[in-house]
Amino acid sequence: MVKGLYTAYTGMVNQQNRMDVLTNNLANSATTGYKKEGSTSQSFDSVLAYKIKDTTYAARAQKIGTMNLGVKIGENYTNYEQGSFRSTGNMYDLALSGPGFFALEFTNKAGATSTKYTRDGSFTLNTQGYLVNKDGNFLLNSEGRRIQLNPMTDASVDEMGRIYQNGNVVTRVGLTDFADYNYLEHYGENYYEPVEGATTKAATAMVNSGYLEMSNVQVVNEMVELISVTRAYESNQKVVQTIDSSLEIAANQLGKL
Repeated sequence: MVKGLYTAYTGMVNQQNRMDVLTNNLANSATTGYKKEGSTSQSFDSVLAYKIKDTTYAARAQKIGTMNLGVKIGENYTNYEQGSFRSTGNMYDLALSGPGFFALEFTNKAGATSTKYTRDGSFTLNTQGYLVNKDGNFLLNSEGRRIQLNPMTDASVDEMGRIYQNGNVVTRVGLTDFADYNYLEHYGENYYEPVEGATTKAATAMVNSGYLEMSNVQVVNEMVELISVTRAYESNQKVVQTIDSSLEIAANQLGKL
């Protein structure tokens, strides 16, 4: 009976993790280029043990029985499905159609710089003519350098990411793609950074000037999932209350003369 308490507890913890993921998605439903996250869970199928200092079991585990130990929180994942486009009319708002990321020169609070990647293409020209995002991080070109334009001259951007001024190609927007997105991890709300094992490849995305890619979060779906999580949490909570009541009866009433 006591084991049921732990089983229900693991269910509550798992639903709490799902709730955290869903609420984060909802909070970023209006964030440009945001990709929704999901959660997974795993079950404990059996309990294994090793006999200490027993060489006959040194190479394998020995089963000591099968027990339902509830659910284990698995890994979170990111859904990289493309979001819808919103027209802005701003020349330097860029949306990617297809797989790929913008490369940014990111500066942290300590002043250290590194390259981060994002699908958020809301850029503007600063006073020096550099293309930057809302955080002041520099958009990089295909050569990994900052993009600097003449702020007094009109510009245009074609689908290949080439930036024109006075009819001449000034530079090209730097795009990067990865062979396996499992080697990307979130950095902040809308940046990604590769981890060990990540392999880059040429991006095939087309650049759409005057548009922004919206979040791929479907608010209605997230709300429905949120209700399901709440119901599952309440079910586990009732199991805990029921077992607690049974234990109280066993401890305080059974065996009385």
